[in-house]
Amino acid sequence: MQFMNATNAISLVCCCAAMMVSTSCSQSNNLLFGQVKATVGTHTVVVTDCYQTSVPSPQKVGEDYRFTPCRDADVVIHEETLSVNGHSYGRLNPSDSILVDHGVVSVNRQQARNDPGK
Repeated sequence: MQFMNATNAISLVCCCAAMMVSTSCSQSNNLLFGQVKATVGTHTVVVTDCYQTSVPSPQKVGEDYRFTPCRDADVVIHEETLSVNGHSYGRLNPSDSILVDHGVVSVNRQQARNDPGK
């Protein structure tokens, strides 16, 4: 029986690691960068700092949408009003994109302000 030399063993380990990383990444979930993406109603929502191997789909209840890909990112759209983790960020326009980047909320790449009156 012939043994693997060190070069073959390293190649095999690298190949297995590449396969594991590639299977943990998809269009909606990138485990390597900790980023998840989903369409929530008419909005594209991206959440960073979310290292999950599988992410639940957005839910629609009546006219409301909820996307909770991680335990610290709860995105709710109620009558086109955005709230993240219980904080309101105001009204959305159709097709606005939403980014939750390490807890900082942006709409169309503009940092959104918490609107406590809503």
